[in-house]
Amino acid sequence: MSMRAWQVHEHGSPGEVLQQAELPVPQPGPGELRVQVASVAIGMPDVFLCRGTYRLTPTLPFVPGQEVCGVVDAVGEGVDVAVGTRVMGVTSFFDGRGGFADSTIMYPATAYRVPDSMPSNVAAAFRIGYSTAWTGLVRRGQLQSGEWLVVLGAAGGSGMSAIQLGRALGARVIAVAAGEEKLAFCKRLGAEVVIDRRKGSLRDAIFAATNGRGADVIYDPVGGATAAEALQALASFGRFLVVGFASGAWLQVSGGDLTLSNRSVIGVIAHAGTPDEHASAHETMLSLAADGKLEPVVTAVAFDELPRAVEAVATGTVMGKMVVRVATTTAERPQPCPSRR
Repeated sequence: MSMRAWQVHEHGSPGEVLQQAELPVPQPGPGELRVQVASVAIGMPDVFLCRGTYRLTPTLPFVPGQEVCGVVDAVGEGVDVAVGTRVMGVTSFFDGRGGFADSTIMYPATAYRVPDSMPSNVAAAFRIGYSTAWTGLVRRGQLQSGEWLVVLGAAGGSGMSAIQLGRALGARVIAVAAGEEKLAFCKRLGAEVVIDRRKGSLRDAIFAATNGRGADVIYDPVGGATAAEALQALASFGRFLVVGFASGAWLQVSGGDLTLSNRSVIGVIAHAGTPDEHASAHETMLSLAADGKLEPVVTAVAFDELPRAVEAVATGTVMGKMVVRVATTTAERPQPCPSRR
């Protein structure tokens, strides 16, 4: 049996190096399950995988695609997951068997329940973004109700998740993005204050918005110069959450500056924790979603549009989350890729 897949044969720009191929359907080994992919979401790690700059980039050639929603259609030895179960979660992308394909491989520990009422394109965009936000804001940042939360890269998939979860936790959210359209998008997500990072001093704007206090928590999936400037507006005893490096560079910090200001810089990665902790957090987030507090905003495109969709994420033109429909249904029809507009 063969399947459609988008494969990387050499590193470079996603729109140039992703090639469609017919590959053998992967067979699950011991402790693995195979998922027939309904939808796959695209994030910056997929861009970095194509470029070869991600720490977990597998050996060439490989199929990228970290996060999917689909149906289990085969299981390996020792797996107690029923065939036919609908799941969302993280694929075995790190060994080249990612979700940019009709079928992918997952592990039970990274496969999570999908409510019957949740569409596949929404479920595909749910797990990584919100679980990372939960790890950052709840477990690592210990965000409290009423605190000022600044979200960098706020109009993207990671930022969207942090805005919504921050609001659900009772924080006062300041969204940092570029351009009026993205700022309006962040307002619709629930941000109390929006700041255009391209206009004036970001540090001064954060202090002004917080009446001179500064940010209690900063959520940073961006890194680089934007993160460095935002760090200057962190309040005493504030927590700066290092989530990613969408800019291409991690935040650089001075230990001396942190000590003199009683500030903390905290690394955030979603997979840390026990299976029970992850399962409990997942159910809590599903409850928030059922109450309308966590709701991914997605743009869904067709499978043949996948390279353009990854390129759109790479160039920062996507608001919310980009999702590719692999198994298209009439209820969830693809839309034109934003990179063509």
